[in-house]
Amino acid sequence: MRSWPRRRSGGELWPLSNGTERRILCYITDRMGLAADFGGAAGAEVEVARLLERIRWAIDGEVDWIQIREKDLGGGQLAALACGAVAALGAGQRSRVIVNDRLDVAVAAGAGGVHLGRESLPVREVAAWRAKERIARPELAEFLIGTSCHSLEDARAAATAGADYLIFGPVFETPSKIKFGAPLGIDRLREVCTAIRIPVLAIGGIDLANAGKCFEAGAAGIAAIRLFQDAKSAEELRARIEALGFS
Repeated sequence: MRSWPRRRSGGELWPLSNGTERRILCYITDRMGLAADFGGAAGAEVEVARLLERIRWAIDGEVDWIQIREKDLGGGQLAALACGAVAALGAGQRSRVIVNDRLDVAVAAGAGGVHLGRESLPVREVAAWRAKERIARPELAEFLIGTSCHSLEDARAAATAGADYLIFGPVFETPSKIKFGAPLGIDRLREVCTAIRIPVLAIGGIDLANAGKCFEAGAAGIAAIRLFQDAKSAEELRARIEALGFS
C-alpha cells in the first residue's frame, strides 16, 4: 500500500509529511457527474448504487482515500452513502473513507476522516475536539482532518490550526474551476509543498499525463474525480493506477 504507516512501534503517531516515496491517491466522488455519463439523473437510489460500485472499484484498486463529496445530499442520505462506503472496506483493505464537510456524518459512519471547506467547522475547532475526544475514544487518533487551500498563506494557516493534510489547487485547468480564473500551476504547488510539512495533495485537471509533474513538485499525492471515476470498469481503473506507476 502507498498510504503512510500511522504508528510507531510504541503506539504514538508518525507525523505525515511530503518527504516520502509513497504517494497518496485520493478519489473524490461526484455522483451527479457519474449520472451524466449514464444519460442524466436516474433517482437518488440508482445514483448512489452506481457511485458505491465506483467506490468498490477504487477500494479494490487500492486507492488510498475515498473522499465522499456530495454536497447536495441531506444528512440522512449522506450518512447512508458514507456507511455504505465504510462497509465496502473489507478485512485487510487499507483504503480510508473521508467525508466532505460533515464531521457529524463522518463520525456516525465510522469514517477515517473529514475534509473541511470554507463553510465547514474551522480546522482549529475540529482539531481541538479530536484532541479532547480521543482520550476516551483512542480510535480518533487515526481520524484525519483535511482542508482545501489555494495559496501559501491558506496552507500555512491550516497547518498551524491542526490540519493533517491539505488539498491544493487547481493546479491545471479543469472545467469546473474555469469560472474562478487561471489554474495555480506547478510552481505554486512546489512552493507550498516546500514550505509546508504536512502532506499536500494536488488537485485540478490531474490526469495520467501530468500526475508525475505533481509528484516531481513535491506533492504527497493527487486528488481527482475524473481520473478515477471515468473508468468504465474495475479493470480499467486498475490499469490507470498502474499507469501512474502504482502496482
